[in-house]
Amino acid sequence: MKSIGRGGVLMAGAALLLGGCGSFDGKRDRGPAAGPTPVPAAELVADTPVKIGDPYTIAGTTYTPADIPDYDDVGYASWYGEELGGRPTANGETFNPDAISAAHKTLPLPSYVEVTALDTGRTILVRVNDRGPMANDRLIDLSRGAAAQLGITDGVAAVRVRRTNPPQAERAQLRAGRAVPERIATPDSLLAILRNKLKALPVPGGQPAAPVASGTQKPGDDRLEVKTPAAPVKPAPVAKPAPMKPASPAKPAPAVGSYFVQVGAFSNQDRASAAAKSVGGSVVKAGNLWRVRAGPFASDAEARAALGRVKGKGFRDAVVVRDR
Repeated sequence: MKSIGRGGVLMAGAALLLGGCGSFDGKRDRGPAAGPTPVPAAELVADTPVKIGDPYTIAGTTYTPADIPDYDDVGYASWYGEELGGRPTANGETFNPDAISAAHKTLPLPSYVEVTALDTGRTILVRVNDRGPMANDRLIDLSRGAAAQLGITDGVAAVRVRRTNPPQAERAQLRAGRAVPERIATPDSLLAILRNKLKALPVPGGQPAAPVASGTQKPGDDRLEVKTPAAPVKPAPVAKPAPMKPASPAKPAPAVGSYFVQVGAFSNQDRASAAAKSVGGSVVKAGNLWRVRAGPFASDAEARAALGRVKGKGFRDAVVVRDR
């Protein structure tokens, strides 16, 4: 709020009343709210220079960064945490899992966006300072802190991402890694429009399309189940007695070491190596990506036990896979 100046007590009181009814960008209309706490300059990272970057190709898909002031889209959000904590982001900052930040494929770095959970209508302000997620079925990767503020605790979430230009006080809060107050909840009428727009998009993992995904789809829901077809049964000859040998099982027992936990795929080898080290896994080059897997395991039960430990390390999208 601006300073009152040298007016009398009545003028100060009037200014306070008017300040309590103010709004910014239609987001605050519920009475007076405390502004962000001033942040010491020493704690801040810089908003300049803004980096856009050249087009780049990942796994055969080319992404072209662009400065689009009115960027507004719907899609799915994932999140990441300790596995990249302390490592550099795409614009050279240090990733803090608890800060309110995000990764996006094409927005300038840094950018500020409002992220709305389409199941609840909750909206938060987030600072984009990294590139990702490198999966075509996902729109944005939230830090653990941003996901927690938005109410996402597991799996992926259906979201709206809208670029915005917040006031300097809120920028300073986010640059210091601190959250700012949530925006006013998105009305149901607008949520219905956004959810309908989402129906045209594939759900991560190839599951049937659903208008709401936040809090419902869990890591592992997209695991492919490999089934061995049963051999055709031949009719026994009528004139011959039944064979003395026991019949062969319709499905052979799985080979030892055929189960793995697929932790993720990374565009940066250092990040992949750090992730592999944290879960005791290995890194394999796959095209333009580095794939991280843990295993092999002798059974699905052992792999699922390991999956729980991997998710506990922050890799929420890890899944169990079985090699043929």
